[in-house]
Amino acid sequence: MSEETVDFVGDALAIIDKAKANGVVLRVMGASAFRIHSPRYSHIHEKFRRSISDLDFVSYWKYSNAVPKLLESMEYESQGAYREDGRQIFIKKSSGYIVDIFLDKLIMCHTIDFRNRLEVDYPTIPLAELLLEKMQIVEFTEKDAVDSIMLLREHEIGSSDNETINQNYISDLLARDWGFYYTVTTNLRNLKDSFVDRFSREQLPDEDRTDVKGKLDQLIARIDETPKTMGWKVRAKVGTKKAWYQQVEPR
Repeated sequence: MSEETVDFVGDALAIIDKAKANGVVLRVMGASAFRIHSPRYSHIHEKFRRSISDLDFVSYWKYSNAVPKLLESMEYESQGAYREDGRQIFIKKSSGYIVDIFLDKLIMCHTIDFRNRLEVDYPTIPLAELLLEKMQIVEFTEKDAVDSIMLLREHEIGSSDNETINQNYISDLLARDWGFYYTVTTNLRNLKDSFVDRFSREQLPDEDRTDVKGKLDQLIARIDETPKTMGWKVRAKVGTKKAWYQQVEPR
């Protein structure tokens, strides 16, 4: 199976359209969401040969019965019940790729809580959460960098969720959680200071490079200037001497 033989974006949108028609709140996340939400710069995926191999979605617990029924009606086969972390896996019968469904939260290296946030955007999760989905990864890789660069090139950093990466939402969230803050700011700085310059100018022209670095500077400054909670300050004193992230379980 390859992306040439499977239209992952098309499949993702078909599932979202059917969910909407059935009154189910469901949003795309993962690589396909980055591509869907960055149409002007989707060529960045092509330049870096960034392929999509599976699909990821998130919904609310109140739709926990409706989502499996919806997927099964579209020839996706469940691989078991929801796990305690609200995750369920399906397989596309015709092509064999994996579909992950998350409910309420994405619990990985850090936890992203989607409650009361899924209605903010459509058909993907909000842009702030899309960026955080990548920045919460402790072992940040080139494919994560490519997705993040494409998203940042497409969108401005600002104070709303309307086609904008909401710096206020991100900075307020990180001001309450030192571990999350540490991982995200480490990745933002590595993206700016290492990954962006690692790529050739054919892959990432100077205009793109300058734009992305400027937005990263803006976001980092906003995060750092946001007043931190007492809990954040207490945890910051311990630093990395104690594990600040959760171990990610394999599928």
